[in-house]
Amino acid sequence: MALQITSSAFAAGEMIPTRYTCDGPDVSPDLAWSGVPETAQSLALICDDPDAPVGTWVHWVLFNLPTGTDGLPAGIPPDATLENGARHGTNDFRRLGYGGPCPPGDTHRYFFKLYALDTALDLASGITKARLLEAMEGHILDEAQLMGKYKR
Repeated sequence: MALQITSSAFAAGEMIPTRYTCDGPDVSPDLAWSGVPETAQSLALICDDPDAPVGTWVHWVLFNLPTGTDGLPAGIPPDATLENGARHGTNDFRRLGYGGPCPPGDTHRYFFKLYALDTALDLASGITKARLLEAMEGHILDEAQLMGKYKR
């Protein structure tokens, strides 16, 4: 079975509720996944907006998620390291944790990308998406994405 990611907060291709944006409490949505390869050693999650006027805007970087998990509850705290050992990177708001949709103008798309990796990454909290992608190179076993939209 291929890796899949979903959320009970919004269906693929649908609008993301205000609760998960800068117009609301700006908490991360719950996410669920399945189909993690048996050989995976960790998971990584990136959320970004390719429709931002300045180029792709990074909303969330999270890595070293344990493979035994099947998702995340809503409202993940912006701690450098979570209780399950996962580590937050720095988003384009220049802070750790989730920063929800806050688009100027038209409707934007937000991609929650989940990666199954064949290794745990020896990286410190606070890394950027670019650094995470570089470290993941050659280690991605499978990937899945969930896209939601938002317009202010």
